[in-house]
Amino acid sequence: MVPADPQLLPAGTVFTPEDLTFYADPDRRSLDEALAEADLLVSCPHSGSAIPAELARFLAPEFTKRLQFDFTDCTTGPIVRRWAQLDPRIVYVENPHPRLVRDPNRAEPDDLYETLREAFARVRAAGPYNKVDLTGVDAIRPVTFSFYPLLVEPDDPAGLRRMAATFAEVADRGLAVYQRTRNELIGRMIDLAFARADRSGAPVAFSTLSFHDTMNHTTTPDGAVNVERAPADRLPDVVALSNRGDHRGEPRGDSPVTMAPDALRALAVAHREGFRVEHPGTVALNQPYLGSQEIIEAGTLFRDLAPQAAEAGVTLSAVQAEYRREFLLGPESTRELTAPGVGWPDPDADRVDMVARACKASWDRYRSRD
Repeated sequence: MVPADPQLLPAGTVFTPEDLTFYADPDRRSLDEALAEADLLVSCPHSGSAIPAELARFLAPEFTKRLQFDFTDCTTGPIVRRWAQLDPRIVYVENPHPRLVRDPNRAEPDDLYETLREAFARVRAAGPYNKVDLTGVDAIRPVTFSFYPLLVEPDDPAGLRRMAATFAEVADRGLAVYQRTRNELIGRMIDLAFARADRSGAPVAFSTLSFHDTMNHTTTPDGAVNVERAPADRLPDVVALSNRGDHRGEPRGDSPVTMAPDALRALAVAHREGFRVEHPGTVALNQPYLGSQEIIEAGTLFRDLAPQAAEAGVTLSAVQAEYRREFLLGPESTRELTAPGVGWPDPDADRVDMVARACKASWDRYRSRD
């Protein structure tokens, strides 16, 4: 029988930076050596799926394993781990916690209690299973993106404060380790890029890639993931690449972009070649998503460094890749998920390897442009 209950992490689980960092040939190379060779830091902020057991008491009773995994980007982790095995020019850092703990691709709330209070109030006002706008308060969501119950609202303010305190305590053991590790690696790789440019006198590039997936279908109460999203919300056939710009990668008004428009367009061409897809619609720019907190933060840092980088001949870029989950899963797993159920298919090793190799090929082509 397929287990229906959500998958849990043992209570008290603590992650270290070494648990979350992946690169090629770790038995032969140290992290320092891997960083010295790499020019791309990949992060998966939503790849974690197992929920810390300390949070189980807050879960809605109807929250199943399928709803749990659908609420994550769990397909991304195995792919980028495999890519990191194959490619000595990337380093990968993985969030071990699901976005349920707190979404690191949203701005961290100044007051978690107030954010939760407002989020629950909006859900309550909308009514059960109804669409609700959680803009600005969705760092921790009480409902899934299909608006099914996720967290049970505490009975009183004291209970809500206990919930907020528990979420914050748990996040410090995994999610916060991920964020600190990612920020430290970005800083180290920037320093290495400047040092490399100084030694060689040649142009040097360093990029950050925030790696995600989204399904073009949402769930029904029986677990079937088969409700097609509105056209404006659908991913292209393979991937959307985002730099906070328009559909050509150009700035939207005065809003800055996180990767130069011509570089983003070149990256799109490289992905069509790397994934062996010809139609321009298979890889889109900034649609349906512009890119969120991880590239916003990196882009702000890179703009602050822009004068120094221009003088040194260093290009700093941040980009988000949002893959269509049906493409990452493959047709067999996708068919399984369109039927009612409570479980989630195991990763297909051949599919994982194929996508990982296509990711490597895409970035190899991007690096070798011109």
